[in-house]
Amino acid sequence: MIEIEKINELERYVGHGFEPSGWLTITQQMIDHFADATGDRNWYHCDVERCAREMPDGKTIAHGLMTLSLVPGMTNDIMRVTRHGRALNYGCDRVRYPAPVPVGSRLRLHMQVTEASAQKGGTMIRRAFTMEIEGSDRPALIADMLTLAY
Repeated sequence: MIEIEKINELERYVGHGFEPSGWLTITQQMIDHFADATGDRNWYHCDVERCAREMPDGKTIAHGLMTLSLVPGMTNDIMRVTRHGRALNYGCDRVRYPAPVPVGSRLRLHMQVTEASAQKGGTMIRRAFTMEIEGSDRPALIADMLTLAY
């Protein structure tokens, strides 16, 4: 884990790959809570019995957007910001979900700072995230995310 004072210090790490986060196990409770929060209760996320009969692995799968929502928390395993100033999630330029995440899967996050550029009053930081599924040759998530740090 790296420790930086402010998020805009990531501009010093352009091109640098970091140690990945720790492993996080996806539980049905996590999937159900995300479904409750978003209203997305499709059977392949929430109906354990039907998935046992109809899904290839017999398991429910996590929402793609749920995996994306795990990025900020898992990033805390990769880096620690000691003095938070104002930094805004500016958005994503590209998000892909190459592989489904069955319940019980273990995930870990990889991060690379790919770009930092001066903006009016701040720094735009682009990071590439890849969420690995333990034992899979395809990741759960590939995302380019932008943070505007003032």
